[in-house]
Amino acid sequence: MANSNTPKVIAEAILEKVGGKNNIASVAYCMTRLRVVLKDGSSADKEGLKKVEGVMGLVEQGGQLQIVLGPGRVTKVANEVGEITGLKVGEVDEATVRKEEIKAKNNTPFKNLLKKISSIFIPLIPAFIGCGLVTGILNIIIKFDAGFAASPTGKILVIIGNSIFWGLNLFVGVNAAKEFGGSPMLGGAMAAILTHPNLSTVTIGGKALVPGRGGVIAVLIVVAFSSWLERKVRKVIPEILDLFVTPLIVVLVAGFVALLALQPLGGVISDSIGTAVKTAISGGGAFTGFILGGTFLPLVMTGLHQGLTPIHADLIKTTGQTLLLPILAMAGAGQVGAAIAVLVKTKNQRLKKTIWSALPVGILGVGEPLIYGVTLPLGKPFLGACIGGAFGGAVMAALAVGAKSMGLSGLPLTLLVTKPLGYLIGVVVAYAAGFIASYALGFEDPQE
Repeated sequence: MANSNTPKVIAEAILEKVGGKNNIASVAYCMTRLRVVLKDGSSADKEGLKKVEGVMGLVEQGGQLQIVLGPGRVTKVANEVGEITGLKVGEVDEATVRKEEIKAKNNTPFKNLLKKISSIFIPLIPAFIGCGLVTGILNIIIKFDAGFAASPTGKILVIIGNSIFWGLNLFVGVNAAKEFGGSPMLGGAMAAILTHPNLSTVTIGGKALVPGRGGVIAVLIVVAFSSWLERKVRKVIPEILDLFVTPLIVVLVAGFVALLALQPLGGVISDSIGTAVKTAISGGGAFTGFILGGTFLPLVMTGLHQGLTPIHADLIKTTGQTLLLPILAMAGAGQVGAAIAVLVKTKNQRLKKTIWSALPVGILGVGEPLIYGVTLPLGKPFLGACIGGAFGGAVMAALAVGAKSMGLSGLPLTLLVTKPLGYLIGVVVAYAAGFIASYALGFEDPQE
């Protein structure tokens, strides 16, 4: 008997439920979802699709059927769908995914801003992860050999681990210009102006300028302005002069405006954010962590969590750590605990298989399969996951656990935090609270 869980079998079953291979207009995939556009959406058996072995959930968004399969499996299934249909399979980068998910009829200026912020920072996540892990591994080595940091190898590892933050303003400047409609390299140049070390030799009003003041917040403000200015200038400059005159006007005008007004504004905002976070967590302590950890999953569901990315980046660059990230990571841990409660309580074998498939990646910090395949469809376990995140967040805030880099969540984040033992305690608390809350709340067990 053929294995019903192989990528080929799953692909064939999916195609059958969506109206056959000839009903597929396009196929693509991201980290966890197979994304198909159908020629005739009415031909799809959506309820049947949810019951296909290996499918963890179904989301309809942006004119697509997004079939949640989980990391690893989605790539193999997508390739099988491509083989069967003869269509070219596209891999969707995460920035494009976010653009698709904050769409049309729900558009507001605020959501459009979140979309742009998402597209600016998501491409940087692999660098955050790589450099952050180098720093984490180096810190482990130093605990056993304190002199290693002074060795040539240790010094090189310090440079590698810190490189993302050394160049962060430049990277953000380039990406921000793309999103704000400017020339990427002009955006990078504006960021370089803000971080140039010789700024410290310039005194205005009796005060020396501070290279890099305001961090990425200042860069975002300045590049948004320079990109707006560039678009305006291009409209009035003759095409024959555009290549020479437009960049000149942009760097001169935007450069002075940036240093005299926008960078100081960014500095005030950045300092205020840092102060507010520290005050909220130190003043409110466990209570603040409880609220933040408990409300993060609903924030993720609305997409509003993308607005926190530049805050994390700015806190790490300006203070060396972000106290927010470990607190918010507890939402994922609470969801793991909730899923385990469902696993223990359910009699539905297919649901058990879904949980067993989604739990490992959930523990590693990829929570989407658990959200769409387990807790959200069942209702009350999603609330239980929020409760688990709240208790874990309270522990993180009480222990003042900070993260020195970003891009990771779940257990892997242990390598990037300032207090690994405290973080692991918070994870265990979130697991336990999520389990107890979900078990106590119960849920309607789906029929086989």
